[in-house]
Amino acid sequence: MRPIWPSSKNDVHNFSPIESQGRTVIFSHLKTRFLAWMTNSTSLVFAIAILGGSWIAADKALADTFTGSKYVVATVNPIATDAATEVFEEGGNAIDAAISAALTLAVVDGHNSGIGGGCLILIRTADGKLVAIDGRERAPGKASADMFMVDGVPNGEASQTGPLAAGVPGALAAYDKARSLHGTKPLSRLLEPGIAAATDGFVIDEHLGEVLRAKEAKLKLFEGTRQVYFKPNGRVVTTGDHFKQPQLAHTMQSVADHGIEWFYKGEYAEQVEKWMAANGGMLSAADFASYEAVSRPPVMSTYRDYKVVGFPPPSSGGVHVAQSLNMLEEYDLKAIEARSEVEKIHLVSEVFSRAFADRAYWLGDADHVNVPKGLIDKQYASELSETIDLDKAVAVPSHGTPPQWRQDLFGRHTTHITAADSDGNWVAITATVNTSFGSGVVIPGTGVVLNNEMDDFSIHPGEPNAFGLLGSENNAIAPGKRPLSSMSPTILLNQKDEPVMTIGAAGGPKIITQVVLGIIRFVDFQYPAEEILSEPRYHHQWRPNQLGVEDSMPRELVEELANRGHEIRTLPSGGVSQAIIKNGRGQLTAVADPRVPGKAAGK
Repeated sequence: MRPIWPSSKNDVHNFSPIESQGRTVIFSHLKTRFLAWMTNSTSLVFAIAILGGSWIAADKALADTFTGSKYVVATVNPIATDAATEVFEEGGNAIDAAISAALTLAVVDGHNSGIGGGCLILIRTADGKLVAIDGRERAPGKASADMFMVDGVPNGEASQTGPLAAGVPGALAAYDKARSLHGTKPLSRLLEPGIAAATDGFVIDEHLGEVLRAKEAKLKLFEGTRQVYFKPNGRVVTTGDHFKQPQLAHTMQSVADHGIEWFYKGEYAEQVEKWMAANGGMLSAADFASYEAVSRPPVMSTYRDYKVVGFPPPSSGGVHVAQSLNMLEEYDLKAIEARSEVEKIHLVSEVFSRAFADRAYWLGDADHVNVPKGLIDKQYASELSETIDLDKAVAVPSHGTPPQWRQDLFGRHTTHITAADSDGNWVAITATVNTSFGSGVVIPGTGVVLNNEMDDFSIHPGEPNAFGLLGSENNAIAPGKRPLSSMSPTILLNQKDEPVMTIGAAGGPKIITQVVLGIIRFVDFQYPAEEILSEPRYHHQWRPNQLGVEDSMPRELVEELANRGHEIRTLPSGGVSQAIIKNGRGQLTAVADPRVPGKAAGK
């Protein structure tokens, strides 16, 4: 048998991953039966999902759900949910509604996603086609592998904040491509709710107010950003304030009037180039003009009796959701849980650790580097699972070696909001600007928060990014390359190839583990919809070698996990998920994560 782990060992890095603030939207629509739509920080997903678990903390709110016969929608923000329902009421389909919600979140949840960031869109069309549209950001043409090295030392601050941190935004191009191929409404109509929210303003809720306070120092750094987020008295806008964004309204209205060319080949791109040239950045008008949202074949795998449709590289989500499920398929999870809840959590976390070890070494933009398909091979998963001890934590020294890793590769130059309708259209979108408020840069006069996705590259081997993730040369910076992402828009199909669940999440690397937990709670444990996203979550990403558990997890479980050899780290939040679930009667239920003030609605 070939070695699963090479003999070389990687250093253990002791650090605490930073919480991601992204959002996901999941959406599903049935014109004659039922619809659901759902949102997550970095992602929008139109899907159906059932999650489960055997413990829910007494003080833990259940997820907001809505079951409808015509359509349903769930997002992290009621204004965005309402935007989607309005589009449905006007006869739009799931794709239209999801994109309108995403563009509204760009205003009311702009610290997490927006037109200055990127997205991944996964679609199952009415005629059964599966499409993945890659709106991931790209490195500037002047970028280089050593651009964040100063005197031989990596400068992580520059990759997270400021002009060098931003990649070419791809969200707007991807939304327009999805709309033009599979929607029914013009982009100008889908932009209307977002423009109205930016023009008329909205009241800042407690959740957003907390984020603004936490990031005040970052928002002070650049003049364009201060123009948006600070009041005349010099104080940052805060909870209870009526917040208007006239500059962003103007930018979005210009896109509505002139199309995305205004953004990518016109005035906006020119403004970016001028500011970047004066402030030490690299983004140019040519970078914007050459950007293209790319269609790619989805990652296809199976779990139990279901087909799992995921997003391919540069997302690591599709690959490592599939790989994790392949390992878990080796076990009877229901029997294990009946025997011991602790044993189940231990097993799943050990699976996560092995998947993330492979992520760190093998994953990158498949248009630029070789990413082996053997990572989702069933036999390889079986071999990895043999290294798991159900009684104690086993340190994973390094990545594994999948079969045919030199020959069988994910394709090059191929080309999440989740939604579903009665015609069979399902959409899942995950959108992001990376960490809260991205790079902190707003080009003066535009109102658009630029991403800091350059930090998702490996700026130096062994150097963790903002989320504590390590990477290899496969994810090194190169001109035009797309950084590795954890965004995991996912759709499950039954044996008749009918969609039955979609799920997506926000939370950096915790996106992958949230999606896997959601799927096993749906498939293996058949939990009620309102419990799917409510249970305490847990997360392991290999490095640091720690098991993260939400603070709502019962103390006795945490103590028993520690007794099995896990180093425990308490998480204030395990991320934010949204899901849609289709039951045996054909009804759809939208599920909004209770960790943020979201809303599920429908008709």
